[in-house]
Amino acid sequence: MTEPDVRKGMPPVKLSRDEFERRYRKRFADPVFQSMQTELATIIAGAWDAYRHSRKAPVTRKAGPGFADPDYDLAVDWLSARDAIDEAQRRHDDPNETPHILLINGSSRSEHTCPGEMSKSWRMVEIAECAFREMGLAVDVLDLSRLTSEFGREIHPCKSCVSTSMALCHWPCSCYPNHSLGQTDDWMNEIYPLWVRAHGIMIISPVNWYQTPTGLKAMIDRLVCADGGNPDPTSTHGKTASEAKALELKGWPYPRHLRGRHFGIVVHGDSVGAETCRRFLADWLTDMELISAGGRAELDGYVGYMEPYATSHRDLDEDKAFQEQVRNVALALGAAVDLARTGHLEDPGKGLEDPQPK
Repeated sequence: MTEPDVRKGMPPVKLSRDEFERRYRKRFADPVFQSMQTELATIIAGAWDAYRHSRKAPVTRKAGPGFADPDYDLAVDWLSARDAIDEAQRRHDDPNETPHILLINGSSRSEHTCPGEMSKSWRMVEIAECAFREMGLAVDVLDLSRLTSEFGREIHPCKSCVSTSMALCHWPCSCYPNHSLGQTDDWMNEIYPLWVRAHGIMIISPVNWYQTPTGLKAMIDRLVCADGGNPDPTSTHGKTASEAKALELKGWPYPRHLRGRHFGIVVHGDSVGAETCRRFLADWLTDMELISAGGRAELDGYVGYMEPYATSHRDLDEDKAFQEQVRNVALALGAAVDLARTGHLEDPGKGLEDPQPK
């Protein structure tokens, strides 16, 4: 084991008081705020004070029993997220609960903002949801298009704590909210329990430039804490890099917080990239030790191949086979969930230890 070292040397990012105010005032460009300059000045002064003193988590309480350092002040935001995850895990493990599916619309397109039209992914979500409900399964629909169309919906970028140390990446993520930087309204604390609660995950996504849409990729990045993340921020006293490195170097167990859930995937495009994108999603989910519901549950294909974008919904109307394939993905995933819950389907790799769990 080597001694942990923490490398520094990037340019400073701290703003001056004038630059901070200039950026902050951009949020109030609407002329309606012109009559509120006195109030704005008071708010900006308070925001500057929070920024200057780096009050990331202004509301905390003692961690209490069950943590490595019970006297450490943990953010109330994080504790609430942890409690929601614990409750979701309890419901996931309860054999008397109805099996649960998390159905994800990965498209950013929405009729409620600039595109002015619903996405084809949303139509496929409706097809899948109907199939799941016919099977008697409970369904949560996570519509990531709300990131582009709904006020206050954000998924902030992953800060790559894992690359400093896996032990520095907390489960759930403790990077947000960061009140001193105005990085609030983070949706992930609501999204994590949806993944934990689910017995099956189905992702429906278009291809955007050979990849998943921005919102879906943001969620994927922020789920890194579910794959080996540290459930005890007091063990690293928050984001103390040297303590996290020392903890990892002692031997990190990489807890797989979503292990054993089943998944299905639908990726659709209009010219290129569908197979590559579907493989990326399948590899990512498998790497987190989720289990594919089989070949019928992984679909990639094209709707209106090389046809105009303007007619793509009509192309989907006419492509009854693709609609049925989407339905089959849902049926295959639902069947896998039912079989697993009744003990008739087990992971063939159950009980095997990965010698290199990273």
